[in-house]
Amino acid sequence: MPKTLQQQIQTFYDASSGLWEQVWGEHMHHGYYGPAGTERKERRQAQIDLIEELLHWGGVSKATAILDVGCGIGGSSLYLAEKFGAAATGITLSPVQARRATERAAAAGLGDRTQFQVADALKMPFADGRFDLVWSMESGEHMPDKLQFLKECHRVLKPGGTFLMATWCHRPINESPLTQEEQAHLEKIYRVYRLPYVISLAEYEAIAHNLGYQNLRTADWSPAVAPFWDEVVRSAISPAAVVGLLRAGWGTMQAALSMGLMQSGYRRGLVRFGVLAGVKE
Repeated sequence: MPKTLQQQIQTFYDASSGLWEQVWGEHMHHGYYGPAGTERKERRQAQIDLIEELLHWGGVSKATAILDVGCGIGGSSLYLAEKFGAAATGITLSPVQARRATERAAAAGLGDRTQFQVADALKMPFADGRFDLVWSMESGEHMPDKLQFLKECHRVLKPGGTFLMATWCHRPINESPLTQEEQAHLEKIYRVYRLPYVISLAEYEAIAHNLGYQNLRTADWSPAVAPFWDEVVRSAISPAAVVGLLRAGWGTMQAALSMGLMQSGYRRGLVRFGVLAGVKE
């Protein structure tokens, strides 16, 4: 039987997360290189800077109960829990990631106020209004139903709580639809990174508006994050990375060999990095 999308995502991250942590660190997302992408900085610092920039841009200066949707190995969850002195919950489709995040939390002395579990973001196992910050750092692109994803994030927010999302998008299509060649480029990215599809930032904003999110803000940070792929490609040729890729298997190796798809996607303006902030009334 062919694997479902969820099973494909789980398998991909079960296999690749250990290598990513070994070579690229605990934050499994882009880095921030200044508004124009011209600031030179160490890759892991750039990833932390992306977290801080998103918090600042979204106007979040405190939180007590945080949900990290698509938590990876707990990079954002642990950072935010420590920064705000908050309780943080992370969900992922990968048991390997959830287990490693739990280990990392214990090692950081945060095991008493963080928890990580395998759960589906489209039907979260949480009561309404549980969290005052719902954080989604590059997980929206994996969601096969964008409407249901934003609906669930809204449901679990407390009144007055904030939703902050950063996600892969494609270029705006209000003036011209995607060409066949552009769609073919995206399809290659979907196959490699186990994505159902991506949408434009304007489409995300429309969905959020219709769901009742207030104080909506969006921004395109593509120039700020695009240099990250150049950094990752350079580091992928290190001996440790090469050995790790061979051990991780073909799926992870294929993703590494296909990083140029993201580089060229950013260069041509097809791949975009969108951020969105909204508040539950």
